[in-house]
Amino acid sequence: MTSIMGAFAQTNTMKEVKVGGVIRGKYEYQTEEGQGRFQVRTARINVSGKLNSKVDYKAEIDLCDEGKIKMLDAYTRLTLTDALKFSIGQKRVPFTIDAHRSPSEQYFANRSFIAKQVGNIRDVGAEIEYKFRLGFPVQLRVGIFNGSGLTNQKDFWTNNINFSSRVIAMLPIDLDVELSVQKIKPEHTDIYMYDIGATYHRNGFIAEAEFLYKHYGNHSFQSVKAFNSFVSYDIPFKKGLFKKASPLIRYDYMSDHSDGKHYLNGKEDSKGSLIVNDCKRSRITGGVTLSMDKSFLSDIRINYEKYFYGHNGVAKTSEKDKFVIEFMTRF
Repeated sequence: MTSIMGAFAQTNTMKEVKVGGVIRGKYEYQTEEGQGRFQVRTARINVSGKLNSKVDYKAEIDLCDEGKIKMLDAYTRLTLTDALKFSIGQKRVPFTIDAHRSPSEQYFANRSFIAKQVGNIRDVGAEIEYKFRLGFPVQLRVGIFNGSGLTNQKDFWTNNINFSSRVIAMLPIDLDVELSVQKIKPEHTDIYMYDIGATYHRNGFIAEAEFLYKHYGNHSFQSVKAFNSFVSYDIPFKKGLFKKASPLIRYDYMSDHSDGKHYLNGKEDSKGSLIVNDCKRSRITGGVTLSMDKSFLSDIRINYEKYFYGHNGVAKTSEKDKFVIEFMTRF
């Protein structure tokens, strides 16, 4: 009887559904315009769980992604062995360091250019994850995907192989090295992206640098280069409201960038050509993150962003010098 009850309890534990989410509310003030705004940047809800030791799942939706509702994750994952996993569905593809961070794991209130403009890709497909050792831990993820993004699934068919792959080597000197490559085809142009980065972490100090190269097929647009780097240091507190404060500073850069879609007279049109959707620019961001719990659970992010545009660069409405204070809560 005891063994039966134990097995029943284990089964129920496996089938428990976990509900989580992230809420990010913030205030921004653009210094040049003298204008400010409140914004709910993220309101994510997710459900996840395990059916048994071999099958788990996740579904996540954002109720306010810049004012829009988006389905983000919807996948099933199979644990084939201790080292090998297979997943199928919709998710963030294995590519880059910073673009792979969830909103709760970001170090700054606003994402880097790599994470927001150049390398931000979610798609539908299948993926294999394999972990092994070469004297140090290595994680390899390889997947094939539609290459169309999230919104074009119903009548999307392709004879192209669109893929993404990322390998992370966790070296025994507190250094993680990442290499990734990806090929997508949003419309009629093959786009290849290559990324390399490294993260050093020790005793509350973090330093990271990442470089991304984006090439458009048939020389339809000039290749894009993007760079992101930052340092952060945790200062723990023994008493008070905050558990720690983390001063941090970031430098990121991107050259003229196209989203890979064709435009004619300012509108999407397959008869048109690729255009500059994001002008060349660099940015310095400085600030402090105040943590009221463990890292990435309840943070207040206070940042100032200073933008530098090229001679003919045109700044978008929300891509200008600004102060930002953001309250992030993960549950």
